[in-house]
Amino acid sequence: MPNLNVPAALESRPFRLALAQINTTVGDLEGNTARIIEYIERARAVGADLVAFPELAITGYPPEDLLFKPSFIADNLRCLERVAAAAVDIAVIVGYVDARDDLYNAAAFVANGKVAAIYHKMYLPNYGVFDEDRYFQAGRKAHICYWRGVSIGFNVCEDIWFASGPTEAQSYNGAHLIVNINASPYHRGKGDWREKMLATRASDNGVVLAYVNLVGGQDELVFDGNSLIFDGRGEKLAEASQFVEQLLVQDLDMGAVFRARLHDPRQRKEKLMRGELLEGMSVESIDVPDDYEILGADGSISHDPKPPLPSPQPPVLYDAIGEVYTALVLGTRDYVRKNGFSRIVLGLSGGIDSALVAAIATDALGAENVTVVSMPSQFSSEHSKSDAALLAANFGLQYLTVPIEKPYIATIKTVAPVENEIRKHSSSQFSLAEENLQARIRGNILMTLSNKYGWLVLTTGNKSEMATGYSTLYGDMAGGFAVIKDVAKTLVFQLCEYRNLLAGHELIPHAIITKPPSAELRPDQFDTDSLPPYATLDPILQAYVEDDRSPAEIEAMGFDPELVRRIIRLVDRTEYKRRQAPPGIKITPRAFGRDRRLPITNGYRG
Repeated sequence: MPNLNVPAALESRPFRLALAQINTTVGDLEGNTARIIEYIERARAVGADLVAFPELAITGYPPEDLLFKPSFIADNLRCLERVAAAAVDIAVIVGYVDARDDLYNAAAFVANGKVAAIYHKMYLPNYGVFDEDRYFQAGRKAHICYWRGVSIGFNVCEDIWFASGPTEAQSYNGAHLIVNINASPYHRGKGDWREKMLATRASDNGVVLAYVNLVGGQDELVFDGNSLIFDGRGEKLAEASQFVEQLLVQDLDMGAVFRARLHDPRQRKEKLMRGELLEGMSVESIDVPDDYEILGADGSISHDPKPPLPSPQPPVLYDAIGEVYTALVLGTRDYVRKNGFSRIVLGLSGGIDSALVAAIATDALGAENVTVVSMPSQFSSEHSKSDAALLAANFGLQYLTVPIEKPYIATIKTVAPVENEIRKHSSSQFSLAEENLQARIRGNILMTLSNKYGWLVLTTGNKSEMATGYSTLYGDMAGGFAVIKDVAKTLVFQLCEYRNLLAGHELIPHAIITKPPSAELRPDQFDTDSLPPYATLDPILQAYVEDDRSPAEIEAMGFDPELVRRIIRLVDRTEYKRRQAPPGIKITPRAFGRDRRLPITNGYRG
């Protein structure tokens, strides 16, 4: 019996859509494919007509130079065949790498056990953390698949950010539902910006718009999930939680879109004026057969009954500080576990930075998997040692004490003959070299524990320190992962207050939060000996590092000209240090590393 594919809008029957917000691992083709098939089965069990997965779900995002390996591409295509074979009694949209004349960041529409249509991403981002022009060719053809009476356009991530893009072309050519698959990395404030854009795109095109996003950590990046569905008026229908895997399921009233278009001739006029092509894009319509609709002897159409829609769960969302903290926890957990570690170690000084990293690590991995090491010197204050011990007890962490005074004195004595030879006289003057030596001894101790027991070392430097070079190469910068590398010092204080608020009591001792910051590498040392107060420093750094403002522009913001130029000199001169820093979690729009790439040898000071 032929499939009539009667529009669902004409019969006012709901179309059940599922968005599979999953956590993939780059390069784990087998694991990712198994995860996709598991979620296909879950979506089918709840009666979904269509389930959509994130961008490059089969390969993980971003696969980077794995894409130069032909075997990787071939294995990814074989995995797509397995996904297609699982698409029985349900349609699936899934991201993968397509290979034709070139490589394409692709989405496949699969149903009935085979691929029905392939879409190639048209707008390839090549800014910030993105480098897709390095790997992919841009697509030129869009598709509309008719499945179970619904006209479905689908596209990939960046494509939805362009008003005159694939979504508009698909809408003009009859799509009522647009599915956009994503791997959209998190940074502070991005969620609100993204939601406004999606609501606008849905209402401008008069379509139901479904946005499915990746979740999880991948090296420096964290993907926040928070998948969304909007109706044709731009009203939010459903929202997934932030930072967790979830299958978001929603019944869609496609009749509302159809009825709205019957009463609004604007799209007909626009289509007539602009033609079938939009900025060089062609749109192909594909009728995907299905045995869902069965024609009875009396000419009526029957449908397989659906199970009740699962009770909607309120999405777990966070405020501005809470989402940063949760992103840091997720990024740490995934970096540690996806790289094969089970336990971490970090130096616990009694200061606020190491306190925050210890809290994040504990929430990410459990107290039983965190070791903290106090490494006091002759300059360490009693309150710092007691504060560190109290914090470790509050979180239930293994707490080790390894004093560094003896190796410090031994190194000074070892180097003394060299100093005498160079200077031709003995010098007992205490300098930056002696300060940095203490940090390097601590780094050696942590790396020795790492090598001995297979623990990953977490560093504890923040973005303010990384920006100004207020850190020691092979010392406090030594380690495998820099958890708060993109967190300004002023935000560190806020995150510690947030963690205590979350606990309902002082997990992080109040004394750690309120005492003046100090590296304690010489007597009576404070950060303000070398840097301005962080409330002054951080806005200058944001203006220069993240906003690319000139010295004159920053001075015009009300900052002292001499201070501005001193801070900028510090930032410019310490690029070589940042190049040697371990990777860390991106939480701002402009992070050191993948985002901000300046030459080390650089004579420009504007």
